[in-house]
Amino acid sequence: MFERSSGVLMHISSLPSEYGIGDFGKKAYEFVDFLNETGQKLWQILPLGPTGYGDSPYQSYSAFAGNFLFIDMEEFVREGYTADENLIPLKKINYDDNLDYEQVKYEKEKLLKVVFEEFMKREDSKEEYKKFINKNSYWLEDYALYMVLKDKFNGLPWQQWSKIYKNKIRKKFEKDIIEEKMLEYYRFLQYTFYKQWKRLKEYANSKGIKIVGDIPIFVATDSADTWSNPEMFQFTESGVPKRVAGCPPDYFSKTGQLWGNVLYDWKKLKKDNYKWWIDRIRFCFEIYDIVRIDHFRGFESYWSIKYGEKTAIRGHWEKGPGIELFRTIEKRLGKLPIIAEDLGLLTPQVKKLLKRTGYPGMKILEFAFDNEDNDYLPHKYEKNCVAYMGTHDNDTVVGWYENLSPETKNRCDEYLKKWLLERDRNYWNPIEWRGIETLWSSDAQMVIIQMQDLLGLGSFARMNTPSTVGINWKWRLQEKDLTEDIKERLKEITKLFNR
Repeated sequence: MFERSSGVLMHISSLPSEYGIGDFGKKAYEFVDFLNETGQKLWQILPLGPTGYGDSPYQSYSAFAGNFLFIDMEEFVREGYTADENLIPLKKINYDDNLDYEQVKYEKEKLLKVVFEEFMKREDSKEEYKKFINKNSYWLEDYALYMVLKDKFNGLPWQQWSKIYKNKIRKKFEKDIIEEKMLEYYRFLQYTFYKQWKRLKEYANSKGIKIVGDIPIFVATDSADTWSNPEMFQFTESGVPKRVAGCPPDYFSKTGQLWGNVLYDWKKLKKDNYKWWIDRIRFCFEIYDIVRIDHFRGFESYWSIKYGEKTAIRGHWEKGPGIELFRTIEKRLGKLPIIAEDLGLLTPQVKKLLKRTGYPGMKILEFAFDNEDNDYLPHKYEKNCVAYMGTHDNDTVVGWYENLSPETKNRCDEYLKKWLLERDRNYWNPIEWRGIETLWSSDAQMVIIQMQDLLGLGSFARMNTPSTVGINWKWRLQEKDLTEDIKERLKEITKLFNR
C-alpha cells in the first residue's frame, strides 16, 4: 500500500504569502513544484480545521470544516468579485517573523463578507455550490448553525449559551436571530475552502505527490461536533464535561499534558456501529491521500482526567475501543492507507493493537540517543514505519542538538558518522544533513522531514511547544532560506537512496 518514498512536513499556515498567513494561492503551487523537483512524493500537513483559542489545529471548531484563513483571496480578484486594492489591508499585516491570527482573521473575514455578497448575486457558480451543500449536509448544516450561534453569543463556548440554543431546541429558535443569510455565508466559506483545496490537491497528485493529512483523535470540547452530538461524549445533562483528555507526565512535561478535550462515550459510539467515526474517516479520504491518526495509543487506553483538574497528574487509564473500531472501519471502507502516531508510553497492549491493524507507526530520530539500545535508532527500523527527525511537537533538530548533554551529543555524533556517505565523511556535516542521510538510507518505507529541519533552523522556528499557549503555530517559510544548494542536495540524496 505504501511505496518507498520521502517528503516534507509543513502546514498550510507556514507557506509564504503576501496576505499574513499561508494559503491555497500561488505559493502553495510553487511549494508543490519544489517537492516535485527534488523527488519528494509526500506533503504532510497538520489538521485543516477552523481554530479557536490558542490557534491550535488540534483544537478545532469542527472535525469536518476547513479553516477559512487558508482561502486564496487573489482568486476573487481574478474572478472579479473584488478589486486588487481591497487586499492591501491584508498585505499590511504580512510580518516576516510572526503570524498574527487575530489580525488576519479580522481583515480576511471583512473582505470575505464583501465577496460573499457579490457571490450571491451571481448564478454562474450556484449549481456547483448547491451540489456541495447537498453532499456535505450531514455535517455542514450543523456547523453553519453552530457558527451563527457562536457569533450571536460573542464567541462563548456553546455550554454557556442560553438553554434553547445550548440544547439545540430548534422549534424554539427565534426566527429573527437565526439569519438565513449568515447560514449561507458559512456554507459559502466551506464551499470556497474545499473547492480551492481540492484543486491544489489535484495539482499535487498530478505531480506524483500524495497529501498526508492529520486526524486529531479527540475533538474540541467547544465544537460543532460536541454541540450536535453531546450524547457521544462524556457530558453531564447540563453540558459540562465529566472527564477530559490529556496524557500523564512524560518526556514533554513533568505534570503531564492537560488537553481539556471532552472524552468520547465509547459505549454509545459502539451502539451506533461507530457511524460518526466512519463518516469522519470517509470524509478524510475525500480530501487526503494518506491519513495520520494522532495519539493512536488512545484507542487502546486513554488518560482520563476529572474535569476541573489543574494538571494531568491525577488522571487514570481507561480502555478504548481497540481493534473493534478499526475492523469496523475496514469492513465499511476497505483497507486504507493510515499512519498511526504511536508515540508516548507504549505498553505491550498498544504494540499489539498496532500490529493487528497493520498500520505503520512512527520513529523519531530525536528520541534515539538516550541510550545505546534505543528502538528509535535507525538501524532498528522495520520497513513498515514512517521515520521523522522530529514532529511539530519537537524542537527543531538544530535546537535539539544544541541542547544535548555532552554524553548524548557524543553518542549521536558517533552513530550518525557511521551512516554517512563515504564522500561526506571528509568534512563536518551539519546535524540536519547527517540526520537526513541516515533516515533516507534506512529501511523505513516512508521518511518525512519538517521544513524547518531541512533548512537547518534553530529553536526560534519551532512549531509547537506542548502545554504552552500563545507562542505556537506561527512559523512561516522565508523563501530566501530555501536555497538552490539545499534543493540540489535533497534531490541528490533522494535519488541515491531510491526514495
